[in-house]
Amino acid sequence: YHEVCEAHLARIVRVDLKSELFSYSIDEQALTHAQLMDGKLLLVTNAADLAPAQVIERYKSLADIERGFRVLKSEIEIGPVYHRLPDRIRAHAMICFMALILYRVMRSRLAASQTGLSPERALALLRRIQHHRAKLPDDKTIEGVSSMTAEQVDILSAIGASKPDKNRQLTFL
Repeated sequence: YHEVCEAHLARIVRVDLKSELFSYSIDEQALTHAQLMDGKLLLVTNAADLAPAQVIERYKSLADIERGFRVLKSEIEIGPVYHRLPDRIRAHAMICFMALILYRVMRSRLAASQTGLSPERALALLRRIQHHRAKLPDDKTIEGVSSMTAEQVDILSAIGASKPDKNRQLTFL
């Protein structure tokens, strides 16, 4: 009886607990229903105003949302932060949302330009670009951006960012 229950077959296999020996019967109607439903996912919703196609569309979008949280935790590395004030909770959620949007825009632009790079790899290559500022003995300051490789220039072009000049740093990195 316990094995039948653990296998979630109690609706189909009816075990006679009053019998001295183990005996059971098969509920043919329940078996037919189980065979009909085999391999299908049943979606239940409390939103009565949605059409079946809309329910399926929303269910499929959950996977995209879960992928977004996985990206936030792994690639973007936003770890758990414990807030208790509502304004700080909202601010943290907004930062996470903006980071995810930037990640997805970057991913789609890199894919559209067929660079073959992931956002993580592209950012790793762009991080090598440095802004230098040196103060000379006569109190003169010179500054500039390190020379860029062709790959870095291609990445900037692919994501729609302009090449930094000597007066601007890449603030998004």
